[in-house]
Amino acid sequence: MSEPTTRLPAPRRDRDGVRQRVRCRAFALLAVIAPGTAPAGPGGFWLNVWPFPAVVVSAFLISWAAECAQFLVSQGMALAILAWLQALPEFAVEAVIAWSQQIHYMTANFTGSLRLLVGLGWPLIFGVAAFSRWTRDRRLLTRIHLDGEHSVEVLALGLPILYFLIIYFKGTLTLVDGAVLMAIYILYLWVLKKVPPRETEEMEDLEAIPRRIMRLPRRGQILAITLLFAGGGLLLYLAAEPFLHSMLRFAVYFGVSEYLFIQWVAPFLSEFPEKLSAMYWARRPEKASMALMNMVSANINQWTMLAAMIPIVYSFSVGFPTHIPFDSFQRAEILLTVAQSMLGMLLLSNMSFHIVEAGGIFLLWGLQFARPHLHTEVTIIYFAWVAYEVFVTLVVRRRLAAFGAFMHVWRAHAVRARSVPAPNR
Repeated sequence: MSEPTTRLPAPRRDRDGVRQRVRCRAFALLAVIAPGTAPAGPGGFWLNVWPFPAVVVSAFLISWAAECAQFLVSQGMALAILAWLQALPEFAVEAVIAWSQQIHYMTANFTGSLRLLVGLGWPLIFGVAAFSRWTRDRRLLTRIHLDGEHSVEVLALGLPILYFLIIYFKGTLTLVDGAVLMAIYILYLWVLKKVPPRETEEMEDLEAIPRRIMRLPRRGQILAITLLFAGGGLLLYLAAEPFLHSMLRFAVYFGVSEYLFIQWVAPFLSEFPEKLSAMYWARRPEKASMALMNMVSANINQWTMLAAMIPIVYSFSVGFPTHIPFDSFQRAEILLTVAQSMLGMLLLSNMSFHIVEAGGIFLLWGLQFARPHLHTEVTIIYFAWVAYEVFVTLVVRRRLAAFGAFMHVWRAHAVRARSVPAPNR
């Protein structure tokens, strides 16, 4: 009987040893990708919790600023500014990973971030809007309709996705690719600048604080909007890193695997501010399209500027201009991400987002998340759905609604530009 007694504690010791090794490796990884994040101890309660309300407050400030700014510039431009402020934590995480020259983690974080936005973020917006509609009116929301000016974001999303097919086939991300992606983003901003701002009569749809700001004189509006953007951005800048570090400590404590940690946990936490802003708008079904465009603008930002930043930081880290090579596994991750975003863009190209489309995207994301070994099969399903949407667009509808809406917006800009009197010389 003595032999079994000496062996019984072994499995427990093995499990404890494995758990300890996972934690040690995760803390070591944190020290690499974000220096100073691996703490000696968990810290006090408030040390880990205070960033959460700070991020919430910053999200509200920036959201109010964006709601007001759409009456001074186009809504798309306001959301582009918002996306930049919200994406600061994600850019910081990706930059540190690129500096560490760990290509597999670069790809994991980049692709995981994009797949979270489309696969989880878009359906979540629909779910919040549908729940809000049901609680208010006892009516089922079956479709989110997009405004005509949203065609700019929908079409702009397609350009970097198509270019990433070239990156996938050649298997490298170069500085030239970064320059092309930056040019796409600059073109996107240039077009947004041409879109006229919202009509004044729509101000009554705003909530209390944004409506109060828009009733100020013009200079007061600009000052208030600037202060909201600056204050919210500064608060987010100060709280983002502690917030990310605190949440990472909790994730490491629960023994999340390193790759899963980099691909899903870190992007989810770094994207939390933009998800919070989107949920704030989505709870009002009439603002659900603005919430959805907030996510689409973040997608464009990451497909272009975030991807362009990676080879730049990587080259500085290496010490000379170079490219990032992708192996077969990393290329498969990129192709899966391209397929998902391409499908999302095509679904929005009819200028609406249906409940079935939201459910389908969410189910496919959940499948790839829960069963990583099925990535190839999920990629095939995505591309099959893409082929179906292309067939319906070209053969059944025989038109691309987003393109028609964009041409209408562009003509409206041309008429508006001609109606503005020339300045006196």
